[in-house]
Amino acid sequence: MPSTVGNSGSIASPALRTVLDSLDDSKAENIVSIDIQGKSSLGDYMVIASGRSNRHVAAVADHLLKALKEGGFGTARVEGLPGADWVLIDAGDIIVHVFRPEVREFYNLEKMWMAPDLEEETVH
Repeated sequence: MPSTVGNSGSIASPALRTVLDSLDDSKAENIVSIDIQGKSSLGDYMVIASGRSNRHVAAVADHLLKALKEGGFGTARVEGLPGADWVLIDAGDIIVHVFRPEVREFYNLEKMWMAPDLEEETVH
């Protein structure tokens, strides 16, 4: 199950804590952390958050990039910052998506990544 900043209980890594704290400090909205370990080789966690406008999305992403660098997690790769409808930040084991609300609702990544795993021996 995904978790939000408020109920993320045990945070597995300092990098994830840095990401969640930065998003919270930037006033990102509807922050969701999804454990994708075992579901994907993309990383261990996917974090999804919203900004209120293009400007807010860009500011949230900029703040996060600085926090990761200052935290000693290196320079993350980023896509989508110029348009700031959907910014993707690849911080290694943590993939962060920052959306405008309308774009987030359209792509609905939470639904896709929260789907239950199918057992390998499913009979059709």
